Amino acid sequence: TFYSALWNTIKYVVITVPFQTLFALLVAAFIADKMRSHYGNLMKSVIFIPVIISSIAAAAVWKVMFHTKGGIINVLIGLFGAAPVNWLGAKNLAFLCVCIVTVWKNVGYYMVIYYAGIMDISTEQQEAAVMDGASPAQRFWYVTIPNLRPITYMVVTLGIISSFQIFDIVYQLTGGGPGTSTITLAYMVYTYAFSNQKMGYASAIAVVLLLFVLLVQRLQDRVLKQE
Repeated sequence: TFYSALWNTIKYVVITVPFQTLFALLVAAFIADKMRSHYGNLMKSVIFIPVIISSIAAAAVWKVMFHTKGGIINVLIGLFGAAPVNWLGAKNLAFLCVCIVTVWKNVGYYMVIYYAGIMDISTEQQEAAVMDGASPAQRFWYVTIPNLRPITYMVVTLGIISSFQIFDIVYQLTGGGPGTSTITLAYMVYTYAFSNQKMGYASAIAVVLLLFVLLVQRLQDRVLKQE
């Protein structure tokens, strides 16, 4: 069970952190470039709503949506003549569902951080790129992204730490199942400490979790941090 939880946690971090970082960056860049108006503010507010919703409540709603019989996702699939999908009953699909809910809930938070970073980029750089004939895609790649490197470092750091601590969504959405396909180290700490009353074993897992976070943070420093 421990090795399953460890592997699931690593997979979870590897999947969720890049996706939520990329989506947050793209959404923030789109709003900053195309929607600097009341509509942009409205869009930011709508995307940020999942952040302020309780993770337990959000996961409970998604659990209903993923339900095999009567869930809205399967209802929509049925409109195209497809058979209902057992989203939370199949191992790979259940893990995918946990990742989807996490990315959906976190994108708004990191989007706000990226948006603030984009607004802080000097307009002279953008204007110079326009005068040189750079396309919007080129300006995004050669001006926006390099200037956001410190922001990206912070967003990835926060995302990794948050992903290693994933518990509430797993607790509400899948309960670690089916089998041990979605159990994580944080969920295992809770299970052994409060359900099995094995505080020593739970503490040992928590120490392993801490060491992994420190290791990943060190590797990230080597890759992303600008000297």
